[in-house]
Amino acid sequence: MKKVLKQYRRRFAAGAAVLLMSAGISAVTAGCGSTEKDIEEIPTPASKTLYVYNAGEYIDPELIDQFEAETGINVVYDVFETLEEMYPVIEAGGVIYDCVCPSDYMIEKMIENNLLQEFDPEKIPNLQYIGEDYMKMASQFDPGNKYAVPYTWGTVGILYNTRMLDELGVPYPTKWSDLWNPALKNEILMQDSVRDAFMVALKKNGYSCNTENSEELDKAMQDLIEQKPIVQAYVIDQVRDKMIGEEAAVGVIYSGEILYIQDELDGSGIDVEYCIPEEGTNLWIDAWVIPKNARNKEYAEKWIDFLCRPDVAAQNFEYITYSTPNVGAMDLLDEEYLENEAVFPDTSELLKTSEFYHYLGPAGDSLYNNRWKIVKSS
Repeated sequence: MKKVLKQYRRRFAAGAAVLLMSAGISAVTAGCGSTEKDIEEIPTPASKTLYVYNAGEYIDPELIDQFEAETGINVVYDVFETLEEMYPVIEAGGVIYDCVCPSDYMIEKMIENNLLQEFDPEKIPNLQYIGEDYMKMASQFDPGNKYAVPYTWGTVGILYNTRMLDELGVPYPTKWSDLWNPALKNEILMQDSVRDAFMVALKKNGYSCNTENSEELDKAMQDLIEQKPIVQAYVIDQVRDKMIGEEAAVGVIYSGEILYIQDELDGSGIDVEYCIPEEGTNLWIDAWVIPKNARNKEYAEKWIDFLCRPDVAAQNFEYITYSTPNVGAMDLLDEEYLENEAVFPDTSELLKTSEFYHYLGPAGDSLYNNRWKIVKSS
């Protein structure tokens, strides 16, 4: 298994930074990184330049060089840390990008606010390698599959240390409700994210993770407050790091982390497993979109087509280890990857109980954010 670098943590897509949006466009823009040039140095668009905006370390950098060599198109590749950081940059239009990679609910928001343009499927022939099931899933936030080309996908689940649970005499988790077991006091890591934390409590009670029902949200809030005394911490990156260091027995985590963690623990004798709780979970897709004000749509479509090529998608998967929706790439991957049910679960079963986050609008966001404040301050 290829050793991978520290990856982008999709955690931010679930709304961890929703409350920070008021910090302003200038602060957001100043904080953006770039693997090629700082934003302040971006020149007047050249005829052969593509401006890409993606999460940090969410692509094999060798592929950027390969794309440039094959097409003669120069890539200016800037990175963001959170989708809540990315959105106002695109909305303001002060810095113009040709291709961006958001997550499902944020794509839904961008479509609703007329920030995207449709791609031309004839210009992306390798779109044929994106599995039909994944295109159908993407249609839940992109009706008609007009704006978004799936890039990666995954789930939110529970990572657990088998030895530590055996020593505690606690059964291996199969349900979200297992995270309320008092025997796990100070052994639970929860996601420090509005939507992800509430998803756990809502699914535990059989509710939709997109509910705007006040009674259901109040019940979830109360459950999170009652769980809090046995939670070691609400964290983000540290879930992965603490689990590798055996500092906690269980943690809520994104499925794309599992290959990295297993690689880090290879030969250590530490066994960690990942489960998708039977009550269902958040199912997510990150996808490439083209902003409404993009200057170089043609180059954006070439970029997307390049990343949909099976050999390219396979190489990229081995670097970032987040599940690929590219069925052509799957034919090129080692069986050990495909047989890992944490990375490639049965989508037909997932869709019976799992949901994508939907954009709820300002009023819906407030329902969650206001209760999240109460949870965090309790």
